[in-house]
Amino acid sequence: MSDDTSIQEGARELERLLRLQSMPIALKMIREQEEIPEEAVRPVRDMGQHLSFCQALALTRRRGLTIAQAKEDMWCFEPVVGLGFVKPPLQFLEGHNRFPVSASTLKAGATWARNMPRFEFPTYSAVVTAPLETVTFQPDIFLLYGSPAVMAQIMLAKNWLDGEDVISTMTGHAACVYYVVPALKRQKWCMSIPCGGDLRRTGCDDCNMIFSAPAGVLTDLLNGLRAARDSGYGLPSSPSFAIEYPLQ
Repeated sequence: MSDDTSIQEGARELERLLRLQSMPIALKMIREQEEIPEEAVRPVRDMGQHLSFCQALALTRRRGLTIAQAKEDMWCFEPVVGLGFVKPPLQFLEGHNRFPVSASTLKAGATWARNMPRFEFPTYSAVVTAPLETVTFQPDIFLLYGSPAVMAQIMLAKNWLDGEDVISTMTGHAACVYYVVPALKRQKWCMSIPCGGDLRRTGCDDCNMIFSAPAGVLTDLLNGLRAARDSGYGLPSSPSFAIEYPLQ
């Protein structure tokens, strides 16, 4: 899908097929801030406060806001590093951001910090998010929040398309970075779980998982979801308690 209209139509069909409870998100990484859409809310300028990246994602998917964040709009520092807005500080790479509060040793903290996916600095200066169904720019990736049943539908679509599974790395920290960086950097389908910030700061449901992928796979995903629906495996699920059910 290459034009805004088809992306928007695809987003609405995606919501119907997956019965989503919040809007899919279109996301674009911005190299020069002059590229930021005029309609985008800038947290510090327009709201008088900073936002964590997960909070911006929540406002996009729940309230339909288009939000742009540069370094000066961010509250949580890990996406500032992960999205490539700054060069990773030595203190961060040495593990001090995690030890002693959430890492047993400085080495454990350093291992986590060095393994966190990130864009190289300087590559991008801002990130913008908008509802996929109303987006006015060409997104790099799209994201959606959903239950394990939703993720199973996406897995069925991937299996139908090429027989491959979705293999992802999950984390307990800075999950927003894991939503974005691998999907864009490696151009692959990703699944993640929310971290403590997404759960505590945004009202993310305990049972939510997050799917992200390059924007160009939306057509393939929809084709796979339609195939799952047409073969009787779509949502809502229809349980059968037959003892010796037909095998395929």
